[in-house]
Amino acid sequence: MSLADVKYVGPYKCWKCKELFAIEIQDDRLISCEALSQEEFDRLQEELRAEQEEQKRRQEMEDFKNKFRRD
Repeated sequence: MSLADVKYVGPYKCWKCKELFAIEIQDDRLISCEALSQEEFDRLQEELRAEQEEQKRRQEMEDFKNKFRRD
């Protein structure tokens, strides 16, 4: 397994064998790894994408609030 992030939880497709997994990495160490079907992988990938979009939306809202906040 090779990822740039030292912490990651979510779907992973092996670049070498092309198998699908749900993995958890903490402090650059593989904590768990579970084989997935294509359907499970797609579902997890969509959930991760939705979570990332929500985090981005929240950050944009916080940045907007900070722009008008008085010190």
